[in-house]
Amino acid sequence: MIRRRKSYRQLPKSEISLGVAWRWISYQELREATNAFSETNILGSGSFGSVYKGTLSDGLDVAAKIFNLLSERVTKSFDIESQVLRTIRHRNLIKTIGCCSNIEFKALILEYMPNGSLEKWLYSHNYFLDMLKRLNIATDVALALEYLHHGLPFTVLHCDLKPSNVLLDEDMVGHVGDFGIAKLFGEGESIAQTKTLATIGYMAPEYGSEGILSTSGDVYSFGIMLLEIYTRKKPTDEMFGENLSLKSWVSQSLDENKIIEVVDANLLRREDNNFSAKKQCVLSILALAMECLINSPRERISMREVVVRLEKIKTMFLRTTKDAKDGNGEKINE
Repeated sequence: MIRRRKSYRQLPKSEISLGVAWRWISYQELREATNAFSETNILGSGSFGSVYKGTLSDGLDVAAKIFNLLSERVTKSFDIESQVLRTIRHRNLIKTIGCCSNIEFKALILEYMPNGSLEKWLYSHNYFLDMLKRLNIATDVALALEYLHHGLPFTVLHCDLKPSNVLLDEDMVGHVGDFGIAKLFGEGESIAQTKTLATIGYMAPEYGSEGILSTSGDVYSFGIMLLEIYTRKKPTDEMFGENLSLKSWVSQSLDENKIIEVVDANLLRREDNNFSAKKQCVLSILALAMECLINSPRERISMREVVVRLEKIKTMFLRTTKDAKDGNGEKINE
C-alpha cells in the first residue's frame, strides 16, 4: 500500500483526474467467478501468467489476468498495467474493471472480448476477415495509439504492439490491450530504457539497437502489424531467413503487377468482384505501412497522420466499390 500511494503521488494531476470507478474484487469472488481457475476457463497464457474467463457475482463476464509473482519483472508489469489502465479510457482500449491484489496474488480484471485476438482471426483456418473488416480493425488500433500519443496531457507508449495484443469485441471492434511494458512519459523524463522487452520482429530498429523509446517506435510496430494484417505473414516467418524481412519482401512488390504475390491469397484473387478496387486499396495501405517503417524515427509519420490516411483509404474504397456495383467503377488513387 505504501508503494501504491507513492506511485499515485508521482502521477501528474491531470492523469489522476482521468481515473474512473475502480472495483476491488476479493480473491474468493474471483475464484468463484473462474470456477476455481479451471483449465477450461483459460483464454491464454504467457510469461506473465494466465488469463481466465470468469463471471462475477453480478453476472458480468470478465477476463482475469493472473500474474506469476515469481518473477520480479512480472510483478513490475502488474504495477505498470494497473497504473496505466486505470487512468485512461478510450473506445479502442481494453477497459480495466478493477483488480484483485494481496501479497501473494495479483490479478487485473479486464472486460471480456468474446471474439478473441486479431492473431486468431488471421491465422486460424476457421476464421476470415475481409478487406473492409481488416481496414476497420487497423483503424481501431490506429485510433487507440493516436489517443495514447496525442490525446492525453501526458504520453503513453505501448511498446509491444502486435496482433495477439489486439482483441475483438462482439461487434468485431478492435481493442488494444496488454500494457505490461508500457511507459508513461512526464515532462523531462528520459526515453532511454532497457532494451529487448518488446517482441522481436515488431520492435523499431532504434529500440533494438539502443533501447530508445518514442512514439515513433509504436508507429513502427503498427507498420509491421499493418503488413501482417494484409499479407498474413508474421515478421518472424521462416521464409524470410537472414537476408530478407517482411518489410523488404513487401517493398519489392509495391506495384500493380506484383502486389497479388504478397497479399493474403484469401483476400485478393483475380476472379474477385471489385478486384481492381481491392488491389488499389491494398496498395495504398501497404504504401502507408512503409511510411511507418522508415528507418529514421524522425522521418516516420505520426499516428495522427496514419488515422487521417486510413480514413481516406476507407472512404475511397467504399466509394469505388459502390460505383462498381452501379456500373461506374473508378480507380482509387493515392
